[in-house]
This record gives sequence, structure tokens and C-alpha cells, in this order.
Amino acid sequence: MERSTPMAREAADRISAAAERDPESPTAVSGFDERAEDAPERNESDGGPDAVDNC
Repeated sequence: MERSTPMAREAADRISAAAERDPESPTAVSGFDERAEDAPERNESDGGPDAVDNC
């Protein structure tokens, strides 16, 4: 069974800040920073971290 941890807003902010500091980094070039920014909203609309079953 696959385990998943929802991305928190703080983690998304750190990823975005790192991509802004180094726009040529693999994170920035791949678009991961943009996907990371969307993740907390998706997680909240799905019921938030408490709704995730990590058993």
C-alpha cells in the first residue's frame, strides 16, 4: 500500500522561494514549484490532512 503525506502551505512556500532564488534550478525549470503551489489548495479541497488515511 502506498503512503502519502499531503503538502503543507509552508513546504510549498519553501519550494517556491528556492525556485525564485535560482530560476535555473531543476525545481524551477521542471515546473515543480508551480505544482507545489497548487498542492495545498488541492489538499484542502479534498478534506485536508486529517482526511488522508495513512494506515
